[in-house]
Amino acid sequence: MKKAFTMIELVFVIVVVGIISAMIAPNFQRNSLREAADQLISHIRYTQHLAMMDDKYNPSDSKWFLGRWTLRFQQNLVYTSSLPPIKTYSNVWDYSIYSDIPNYVGHHPDLNGLAKNPSNTQQYLSGGYDNVLHVMDDKSMKNLRLGDKYGVTNVAFSGGCRSNILYINFDYLGRPSNSFPGASPYEIPSPGYHKLLEQACKITLSDGSKNLTIAIEPETGYAHIL
Repeated sequence: MKKAFTMIELVFVIVVVGIISAMIAPNFQRNSLREAADQLISHIRYTQHLAMMDDKYNPSDSKWFLGRWTLRFQQNLVYTSSLPPIKTYSNVWDYSIYSDIPNYVGHHPDLNGLAKNPSNTQQYLSGGYDNVLHVMDDKSMKNLRLGDKYGVTNVAFSGGCRSNILYINFDYLGRPSNSFPGASPYEIPSPGYHKLLEQACKITLSDGSKNLTIAIEPETGYAHIL
C-alpha cells in the first residue's frame, strides 16, 4: 500500500523551499551594468564584423577612411519621444553604429550611414538622437539608450583610447582605431591622434555608484569585461 504525504509534510516542504529561495534570491538580482556591458560587447563585435565584411578603401577618395564602420557614444539626447509614453531624453547616454559614407558629416551619421538592426531591418542600430541626427522612436532601439534602459550615467574612455574621442572604428582586418587622422592618407596621423590602437582601449560604464570596464585589445579587437 502506497503512502501519501500528509498536509503537514507538504506545508513543511513548501516552507523550506520558500526559505531556500529567499536565501539565494539576492544572487539573481538584476545587474544592469553587466547587462549593458554584455550588450555593448556584442555590438562592438558586430561593428568589427561589418568592417571586415565591408572594406571601405577607395583609392579615388582621399576621405575614404572617414567611412569605416564605427561605434560611437554620445550624450545630450534632447528630443521628446513621439510615441507613448511621451518622454524627454535629456542628457541620456546612447550609442550608434554607422559608416559615415556617403556624406562624411563629421563623425555624426545620417540615416544613410546607420547600420540596420539585423533582427529587424526596420530599425537602425542607434539610440536615437546625438544633436545632429534624429531617429524617431519606432526606428531607433531603446536598448541602445544606455542611460534610459540600464541607468548608465557616464561613459569614459581611457587606456589606449583618447578620453575625448568616444568612438571606436575598425579596418578591413578587424583592427581597432580610436581616432581618425586630420590629414590624408590614413597612414599619416596628425600629432596627437591615434592610428591603430597600441594598447587596450578601456570603456568604463558608470551608474553613479558602480563602475564596470570593457577592454578592446589592439590588433585583434577582442572585446571583454575586465
